[in-house]
Amino acid sequence: MADIIDPPAGSERIVDLKQALEERYLSYAISTITQRALPDARDGLKPVHRRILHAMRLLKLDPGQGYKKSARIVGDVIGKFHPHGDQSVYDALVRLAQDFAVRYPLVDGQGNFGSVDGDGAAAMRYTESRMTEVASRLLEGIGEDAVDFRKTYDGEDEEPIVLPANFPNLLANGSSGIAVGMATSIPPHNVSEICDAALHLLENPTAVSSDLIRFIPGPDFPTGGVLVNDPAATEQAYTTGRGGFRVRARWDTEDNGRGTYQIVITEIPYQVQKSRLIEKIAELIFARRLPLLKDVRDESAEDIRLVLEPRSRTVDPVLLMESMFKLTDLEARFPLNLNVLDNGLIPRVMNLSEVLRAWLEHRKVVLVRRSRHRLGQIEHRLEVLGGYLVAYLNLDEVIRIIREEDEPKAELISRFNLTDVQAEAVLNMRLRSLRKLEEIEIRTEHDKLSAEKQQIETLLGSEKRQWGEIRKQVEVLRASYPKLAADGSRHPVGGRRTTFADAPDTDIADIETAMIEREPITIILSEKGWIRALKGHSNDLSTLAFKADDRFKLALQCETTDKLLMLSTDGRVYTLGADKLPGGRGHGDPVRIMVEIEEGRDIVDLFIYRPGQRRLLASDAGNGFLVAQDDLVANTRKGKQALNVSGKVEARISVPAEGDMVAVIGQNRKLLVFPIDQVPQMTRGKGVRLQKYKDGGISDARVFSSETGLTWTDSSGRNFTKSMGDLTEWLGERAQAGRQPPPGFPRNNRFSG
Repeated sequence: MADIIDPPAGSERIVDLKQALEERYLSYAISTITQRALPDARDGLKPVHRRILHAMRLLKLDPGQGYKKSARIVGDVIGKFHPHGDQSVYDALVRLAQDFAVRYPLVDGQGNFGSVDGDGAAAMRYTESRMTEVASRLLEGIGEDAVDFRKTYDGEDEEPIVLPANFPNLLANGSSGIAVGMATSIPPHNVSEICDAALHLLENPTAVSSDLIRFIPGPDFPTGGVLVNDPAATEQAYTTGRGGFRVRARWDTEDNGRGTYQIVITEIPYQVQKSRLIEKIAELIFARRLPLLKDVRDESAEDIRLVLEPRSRTVDPVLLMESMFKLTDLEARFPLNLNVLDNGLIPRVMNLSEVLRAWLEHRKVVLVRRSRHRLGQIEHRLEVLGGYLVAYLNLDEVIRIIREEDEPKAELISRFNLTDVQAEAVLNMRLRSLRKLEEIEIRTEHDKLSAEKQQIETLLGSEKRQWGEIRKQVEVLRASYPKLAADGSRHPVGGRRTTFADAPDTDIADIETAMIEREPITIILSEKGWIRALKGHSNDLSTLAFKADDRFKLALQCETTDKLLMLSTDGRVYTLGADKLPGGRGHGDPVRIMVEIEEGRDIVDLFIYRPGQRRLLASDAGNGFLVAQDDLVANTRKGKQALNVSGKVEARISVPAEGDMVAVIGQNRKLLVFPIDQVPQMTRGKGVRLQKYKDGGISDARVFSSETGLTWTDSSGRNFTKSMGDLTEWLGERAQAGRQPPPGFPRNNRFSG
């Protein structure tokens, strides 16, 4: 083991660890934000993408030139500009070439650059690349002092701080990244729509984001799809710079004959891997969570074609797709977080109008810088032409000075009053150029450049003219990417791929039901509140076993797709899913672990939820009201309070309210019949008095139709029916006492025997 060497005396330094960590972490965070994760609002690029395009420019990989190996490009990038891993740089280059990942690709790739299935690209030594026309637009004018350059990491080369960006790349191609404590997520948009919004902003500088939404109604994803976003949510997202968009797969039905059909999906949401999507659907089919779907097939070739085969021809395709959208990535949400680097320095969340202004302001700076650069070139050339004109008019004397004088440059300057630049140009002129040196040509070029100089000086002196020139540039850009082709069809590049639609008005309950496999079951509830679901509709319940101190309470035949409502003695109604109940083996499970029933409360009734139907609820004190079953559905385990009770009063009655008459019998064995119109319909409350009692309370109630009469069942199972004519002496008004029931009425004072 090596000896530990102490540091030299006097070299020790005490450092505050907390302060040191804060400084270093802050430095790391700033570096991550500005040099890695967030794009520049002006050109929409991160440093790695900007360096890739700059390296390709230096390699002369223009759109019309030949391809070069991607490995060559990556080598130049990491060797000169971006000292990071070669694979990360290649991954960034690959993404710029993927037409399913980037709306307007910046790299024209040759070879295997991956697929929408999630397949990776071939190794960089096998693929070749060059720039696209869009990339050329981003670099347009970079050699004309359009932007500032800075030293590279090793100080040997220079790289651009930002690109001239004659293309709204930030919105057109979008961006995403995660920094330290912040992130960005920008979906791609249609460049023609961006240009329309930019032109409107140039005409109306005070326009806000809500004004620009009519030009940019939403993202335009490279994989197409259908946006089903709420317009209000879209406006809020673009106004605040934060929000999200719901995009769905595009689908249609194909007729297979004999009443059968299949669903064909031709476009999937952005950034969804097709292979993983199919695996997810297959898993759901195997888990029986998509009972309406029989099979899924991938018939894709160059284009996407996913085939969904429904379980039967009676399946509603809209309901099937709504269940698919709910459970799979056929519907995805793409977040919007316009967190970008303002002027390349300050990270902040911009709204739509601010992002467009940042791009237009940058274009103005580029225009002014390029104009000044061109003005300098013109002034230099005019100075040289002036020297050429002097040489032409005094050619023999110029030749003599060059041949005979020891210092010809100084002599030329002194003899003809030339500038240093003019004298140098005359001395550097080749002899063969003397043949072409004519006064008319010199003066023609001089006049032409003088006129151009005047135009540039006028442009630089007028801000209005500068914005007018930018407007022309935007109009040219829009014309280069039209939405429609010459024949009226969608333009292959500029045409909008993502369309807009409203989500079908489908009941959520119907969708949830569609995701449950429909099977007949018989629900058994015990007196102690244990519940179970037997398969099938069984009428023979004699073999059922219960716990030692428990016994049968009620049985209910339904289906797994049904929703159940349960009334407790405290007047609360709880909602249960029939598909979520325990199986018939054993004694089932206590219903109290499924819903939060208060201690000491019991279950009054369990019934199937039927939308649109009503029930009569009543307490043991005889107060009750009608309630729509739709108002009884609870969304939480705590249930929903329906019948208000207090003290020793408890909920007692829950019967279907189908008919126009109400029959009530009390514990005092008195029967009263009255019209149902006298009972109010409420959503919650104590209700009204149904029958008057001196002692005791209500025993049972029934709603019936006056046409069919009142029916009851005795203890022997025999049915008795009394018509309205037979019930004349019991017919009265609500809250009356009533009379003794007809002969044969059950002794337990129950209509059901």
